[in-house]
Amino acid sequence: MEEMVFFDTLRQGLWISVVISTPILTAALVSGIAVGLFQALTSVQEMTLTFVPKLAAIVVVFWASMGFMTQSLTSYFTDTLIPIISGI
Repeated sequence: MEEMVFFDTLRQGLWISVVISTPILTAALVSGIAVGLFQALTSVQEMTLTFVPKLAAIVVVFWASMGFMTQSLTSYFTDTLIPIISGI
C-alpha cells in the first residue's frame, strides 16, 4: 500500500470520527453549560445535578443520531476500506 493511500484513508477515518462524535459532544456541552449556569444562579452545588441531565441529553442525542452514525460508518467501510482490503 502506498503511503498516500494509507494517510488519505487515515485522514478520512479521523474525519468520520469527528463528524460522528459532534452531535453527542455538542449535547454534552450545551447541557453542561445550562446546568452550570443553573447551579451558579441558584447556588445549588449537588454533584448528581451535573451528571444526570448530561447523561440524559447524551442518551437522547445518541438515540436520535444513531441512524446517521451507522450510515456514515457503513458508507466509509463499503466505499473506502473494503476496496482497499480486497485489493480492488
